Amino acid sequence: MKTKIKSGDLVYVTTGKDKGKTGKVLKLLKAKNRVIVEKINVVKRHSKPTQQSPTGGIVEKELGIDLSNVMLVDPETNKPTRAGFKIDDKGKKTRISKKSGEVI
Repeated sequence: MKTKIKSGDLVYVTTGKDKGKTGKVLKLLKAKNRVIVEKINVVKRHSKPTQQSPTGGIVEKELGIDLSNVMLVDPETNKPTRAGFKIDDKGKKTRISKKSGEVI
């Protein structure tokens, strides 16, 4: 499935416990139709001591959030917007903001 959101984009959370927050996309899980956003949907996991983390303990990590629950942030107004595509004269395809027409 093609998506208009890419890794590294700034997104706005539209629903859920973190509604209204913004964050950067860390990873895109295309097969599950989910994104992992920095400091959004944070949960605590208990881990046993291993060679990588000898202390173990409680670790906080981000879980995925459904792709339909996030919107791109307009670079000009810093408000959520839909994304569109524009093809220039040379045939290059770029993502644009539907609200301001600014390149994302």
